[in-house]
Amino acid sequence: VQLQASGGGLVQAGGSLRLSCAASGLTFSSNAMGWFRQAPGKEREFVSAISWSGGNTVYADSVKGRFTISRDNAKNTVYLQMDNLKPEDTAVYYCAVGRLWVSEKDEYDYWGQGTLVTVSS
Repeated sequence: VQLQASGGGLVQAGGSLRLSCAASGLTFSSNAMGWFRQAPGKEREFVSAISWSGGNTVYADSVKGRFTISRDNAKNTVYLQMDNLKPEDTAVYYCAVGRLWVSEKDEYDYWGQGTLVTVSS
C-alpha cells in the first residue's frame, strides 16, 4: 500500500489549501480514510475521516466548519479542503487508511509520508 499526500504549502491566515492523497495497492473503495496532523513538538492528532462510500464524515472540533473531507473512489484519492486557515493549523498533514472512520490512530493501518502546511499570521 502506498499513500502519496500533496498540496501543502505556505499560506496566510484566512487562506485556503486543498490536500490530496492518492492511494495505490489496495481496494480503495473498501477502506475508510483519515487525515491527521502533527505540529512541531506535539503528538499526531486526528483531523478528519471519511467512510468507504463518502457518506459519513467526522471532524475534530478544532477544524469543524472550516475543513471538508471528500473522496473520489474512481481516482483512488481522498481530499482535505482547508478554508479559513489559522496559524495553529500549521503542521505536517498525514493521510491514512483505516477500517473505520474514527479518530483513533490505532485504527489506521497504513500512513502516507505527510505534507507540510504552514500558515503565517
